[in-house]
Amino acid sequence: MMRGVTGRLMLLDTASLYFRAYFGVPDSVRAPDGTPVNAVRGLLDFIDRLVRDHGPDQLVACMDADWRPQWRVELIPSYKAHRVAEEHAVGPDEEEVPDTLSPQVPVIEAVLDAVGIARVGVAGYEADDVIGTFTARAKGPVDIVTGDRDLYQLVDDARRVRVLYPLKGVGTLQHTDEAVLREKYGVGGSGYADLALLRGDPSDGLPGVPGVGEKTAAKLLAEFGDLAGILAAVEDRRSKLTPTQRRRLDEARPYLAVAPKVVRVADDVPLPDVSTALPRAPRDPAALEALAARWGLGGSLERLLATLAT
Repeated sequence: MMRGVTGRLMLLDTASLYFRAYFGVPDSVRAPDGTPVNAVRGLLDFIDRLVRDHGPDQLVACMDADWRPQWRVELIPSYKAHRVAEEHAVGPDEEEVPDTLSPQVPVIEAVLDAVGIARVGVAGYEADDVIGTFTARAKGPVDIVTGDRDLYQLVDDARRVRVLYPLKGVGTLQHTDEAVLREKYGVGGSGYADLALLRGDPSDGLPGVPGVGEKTAAKLLAEFGDLAGILAAVEDRRSKLTPTQRRRLDEARPYLAVAPKVVRVADDVPLPDVSTALPRAPRDPAALEALAARWGLGGSLERLLATLAT
């Protein structure tokens, strides 16, 4: 549910951004008690810059309620397996996160809530799925801010959906539309998921099709249209597949049967009923004042609040 959504909607892949803030802002940025708050302050600076530069009417900080959903793992057991720090019999596995970043995440959540920026995570789903569902339901233009190329699959010029991909902080963003994708990858937004699953992605534990890299995947999609067309070509002995390509794709059928559900972001997540309107004043001024004092948020928070108030 989205109440009162009009104008431009900005969706933040929050974990992607606070990881970038953590590694981009020195850990000498600390709270009065010496606790690092570089990710907290860096994220606030990011949001301030994004709002100033792009003027969204609606803003949602999308969260990973489950960074490695079991339904994806059941389909491809290697999915993000190398990032597991600790397995849990009940609930999400624990992700490997730098020691000084983990304690900052609850602070980020508390600050966003006190400011009044909508923060949405849904049990059993990744932030990508939350973003995919908000995007599917949006009536106006959508800016997705992420350092994760997986979300390129949502780019859609006709619906005015683009990805703002940080190249350096958020001051330098790649405005990713269909033209950028075709120039870089040879596919548009609708073809990016098929490209990704064919080539694989070691960072997500996706094996891909052996021998099929990014360029070969793009050529196959240009020739046969989509994954279904490629698999039809495997069956058609008159198609232009090489014998090696035909064999490799045929052997990869078990993977290709499940990979689309794993790689494609969900667009049917049960979203909570939240107001996504850009807050002009803090939702909980007293809590925000206490957080600012406890964590030494200083100018980062002051600048964001000033920007939101304009």
